[in-house]
Amino acid sequence: MSELSTSKRQFFKTLCACGTAVAAAAYSEMAYSAPGKKTTLTGQQALDLLKEGNAQFTADKPHPVIQGKERRLEIARGQTPIAVLVSCSDSRVPPELLFGRGLGELFIVRNAGNTVDTVAQGSIEYAVAELGVPLIVVMGHERCGAVDAAVSVVEKQTGFPGSIGQMVEPIIPAVLSARARLGNKKFTHDELLDASVRANVERVVNKLRGSQAMLLEPVRTKRLLVVGARYDLDDGRVEFFA
Repeated sequence: MSELSTSKRQFFKTLCACGTAVAAAAYSEMAYSAPGKKTTLTGQQALDLLKEGNAQFTADKPHPVIQGKERRLEIARGQTPIAVLVSCSDSRVPPELLFGRGLGELFIVRNAGNTVDTVAQGSIEYAVAELGVPLIVVMGHERCGAVDAAVSVVEKQTGFPGSIGQMVEPIIPAVLSARARLGNKKFTHDELLDASVRANVERVVNKLRGSQAMLLEPVRTKRLLVVGARYDLDDGRVEFFA
């Protein structure tokens, strides 16, 4: 990892000042990391490791991970994550557990509905540009409450108090897209919800693939792989798509 320039340091300090958990986590990672090597894995190799870990998780044979004192000391002054995981804040969706990864292996950006705002985008770009992460996984999940709220807005014109409405707002275009795809056929609420979960993931994946040069160039040169996924709460399986 190269030394951060003064402007980059100031940039991440500004993100941290906004008070969000994601920004604080990103700045904390930066402030306490010493220069070190980046992962040598390609995006596909990192993805294969995640798939293998999830297969073991669903088979109730979790992959053994190193997370004791030696590992803590090893990563205390530097991190080498193999993937960025953009996922929902839902307590039933623990990324390290369902992918069988340990301390320092995943750079996680979580919020309700796995959307990407300016702060999340900055955290992702930091992981790619400064930590050399070769893979971004955007993962939605079955029966997502945030997506369900967006479905309720579209179908019932439901209003939500406080900042919840603003949180749900970016998901609404995905619901509209999903409903259009389902067409004129009769569909259930659950069918629309699941289609909306997938559409929401696809929108975020496409946004990241076509975003500013910090991600666009690595994607174009195949140094960065961006994929979508859906986690099944019932069987624990992660399906990759998009």
